[in-house]
Formats: sequence, C-alpha cells, structure tokens
Amino acid sequence: MKKYTLKEAEKVFDLPIRFITLLIRKGVIDPIIEGGKILLPEAEIEKYFYLPKNERKKYRQSYLKTLGPGVITGAADDDGSGVVTYTQVGAQFGLGLSWLALYLTPMMTAVQETSARIGIVTGKGLSGVLKRHYNKRLLFFLVSLLLIANTVNIGADIGAMAAALQLITPMGFVFGAILITVFMIALELSVRYYKYVKYLKFLTFSLFAYILTGILVKPDILEVVKNTVIPRVDFSLSSLAAVVAVMGTTISPYLFFWQASEEVEENIQKKIDTKHHPIVLKREIKEMRKDTWAGMIIANIVFLFIVITAAATLNASGITTIETAEQAATLLRPLAGDFAYYLFTVGIIGVCLLAIPILATSSSYALSELLGWKEGLNKKFSEAKNFYLIIIASMFVGLLMNFIGINPMKALYYTAILNGIISPIIMYFIFKVGRNKKIMGEYTNPRWVNIWGGLANILMGVGAILLIVFLFLGI
Repeated sequence: MKKYTLKEAEKVFDLPIRFITLLIRKGVIDPIIEGGKILLPEAEIEKYFYLPKNERKKYRQSYLKTLGPGVITGAADDDGSGVVTYTQVGAQFGLGLSWLALYLTPMMTAVQETSARIGIVTGKGLSGVLKRHYNKRLLFFLVSLLLIANTVNIGADIGAMAAALQLITPMGFVFGAILITVFMIALELSVRYYKYVKYLKFLTFSLFAYILTGILVKPDILEVVKNTVIPRVDFSLSSLAAVVAVMGTTISPYLFFWQASEEVEENIQKKIDTKHHPIVLKREIKEMRKDTWAGMIIANIVFLFIVITAAATLNASGITTIETAEQAATLLRPLAGDFAYYLFTVGIIGVCLLAIPILATSSSYALSELLGWKEGLNKKFSEAKNFYLIIIASMFVGLLMNFIGINPMKALYYTAILNGIISPIIMYFIFKVGRNKKIMGEYTNPRWVNIWGGLANILMGVGAILLIVFLFLGI
C-alpha cells in the first residue's frame, strides 16, 4: 500500500495540508508515524472520498472556519474604522505615521497567532479559557469592555455604510441604517457565515483601489521609504491620539475573541490518537502561522497605501480633518472622477458587511462562553437562542447610536481610540495564557511571539495611559 507525506498527499489528492490535519484530528484519517514523520496510507485518504456528500460538506465547513487568520481576520481588520482612521492620519500628519504600518505587522501577527494558538490547543475560545483559569469577576470586566467597544464599533460601521449608500442612491440616512441592520440580522439568522463571507470577500478587493491610487499619485518614493522605516515620535496630544487610534483599529479586541473561537472545533479532543496528536497539532499551528502572516501583511499594505493616498491628496491640499463619507471619497476623485464615489462606497460597504457580523459574533462568543450558553454559528437559532439574541441586541443598540446625533465618521475614529485603550488590558491576559505551560502544555508561544506581543502590549498600554493623562491635564 502506497504511503504519502502531507505534501505529497496535497499534490496527489488536491487536499490542502491544513484540511488533511483536520481530518486526522477528527479521526477520519488514521496516519502512520515513522521516524517522527506523518505518513498517510492511500486507503486512509480514500476513506474521506467515500464519505457521504453531507459529511464531506461538514468537514469542508469546519475547515473554512480555520482560515480566519489569513482571509477573514485580515480583511475584517480593514473595516470602516480602519479606513477612516488611516485616512484621517494621512490627512492630518502626512507620511509622519506611516512607519506604524511596518512595525505593527509583527505585533499584530503575534497577537493573532496567540489567539489562534489558544483556540487550537485548548479547544476553547478566549472567554472559556479565561473563565476556567482566572477570576470570573475579572473576566466579566474584560467581556464588558469588549461588548462596549464592539457595540460602538457596530454602530459606527452601520452609520458609515448608511452614509456611503447616500453617495450613490437617494436613500435617506435613517432608512438606510435601518435597512442595513435588518438585512444584517436576517443574514446572521438565515445564512451560515461561511457562505455569507464567501460571497462578500470579493468586495474587500475594492480597498486595493487605494493601493492603485497611492501609486498613481506618484509619491516621493524616498520619502515614503524613509518615513516607513524610520519612526518619528511626537508626544503632542493629537499625535498620541492618532497613534492609539491606529493601534486600536489595527490590533482590535474583537479579532482576538473571534479568531480564537473560530479555531475551536467541536469535540476536538474526542477523536485524537495520542501517538500522533503532537505532530499533527504542530503542523496545524505551522499552517495557521502562514495564514496569519499573510492576512496581517495584506492588511498593513492597505493601511500604508491609504495613508500615502491621503497624504498626497488631502494633506497636500491643506485638508487635515475628515468629517463625512463624501469628503473621504474625494481621495480617489482627482484620478478616477465620479467613479471614485462608487469605489469608495463598495469598499466601505464591503468591509463593513464583513466586519459587523464578526464584531457582533465575537461579543456573543465571549458572553456565551462566560455564562455557559450554547454557542456557534453552525447552530440554528432554536439551538442557541441566547447566542443569537446577543448578536441581534448588539446590532440593534449599534443602530440606535446613529439616531442621537453622532457623526459616524468621527465615531469610527474615536472607536479606534477606545479599542486602543481596551486592547492592552485584554492582551495582557492573552499572552499570560499563551506562556502558561499548565494550559498550553508544550505548545506555548515561541520566543518571537512573546517578544513582539510583549512590545505591542507595552506600547499600547503606555500610549493609552499617556493619552488619558494628557486628556485629564488638558495638555
């Protein structure tokens, strides 16, 4: 009987390595361990293809959930809050803060890898792990902060989408916001997220219009490189607020909980053969790391080019404040004419449609695990009522925010600052878990993750404290 390595099986049977490791962990495929290597007998691989269609579909769905680090998380990171924050930073400071795009990449990756690692190794979401190993009162506090930040972000994204729709339709803001909210809730209840996100991923490519624009405006390449590589630190209140906002929208709390929960597979420990579990698990973590790096690099390339575009257009024209969606759309107008409005609208709507369910669901995952409720996007409403009710409530409260006189574009910016204050608190406990051998066993964080993650935690914590002090003193 012929045996295949993971790489050989990937080529011969057209199955991604990470999907194969999932099948092994689920007990579908029984590998042979020889010399510390995983070998797959041909008959074992064929067992997957002999499964009923519905069962194969179920495993495919589980596999798609594990792709969050590279696809869903990276795309969601450039949500409405991100686009507006980066635009505001480029308009106000030019290229002065473009270095954040480079240095935040390994920090983002360290945080997201730790979140994913916890989910893969423990089989629980962050809330479930913290509930088991740390003080529940502390967890209630952390989850409360998450719910506040996520709900504000949802409200701001709904407002941004409604404002963006006004660019191309005669639809009023109030009607548009209500329509969007009802539509999103209906999708959450009637369509499984893996299907929903599959159809919306292509919308995020509209963000690459900023990359194209950043090239066409012909920036000074040496200035871009210099400002990207060499950090410039300004301790003024406005600059500090901008740095905290960028960190908050780039390293966002909701992505921590989302990614950990999406890495969790039902009954992940039930069908694991202990003789090959460590090897398979290490391989899966390795595949997860590739996805995470890819997603975070793409997210920060988009960030950099949005700043470049804003610096070359708005900042160069003396416009340093972004107030409305229409004003932000002018970034593309000089080069693409009226079509820029459509590009901007598709971009904002696309990323917000992707991000809002993740925001609402991450809140629900955290609260459901904390309170011991049944949870999961693959469950029907009747099977996890509380889980879905939290999602609905988050969106409904977010909608109401838009009817009390809050400018959605400003709200997005201040939401990023709020995330920047909350993130370091949650990150402290994430990395504490990631280093804990009692929880993670031999799969604790590698040194580079602890170094970059610790640096991110310190910088965000210090930045948040200084910002609060400056605001209190009126500096």
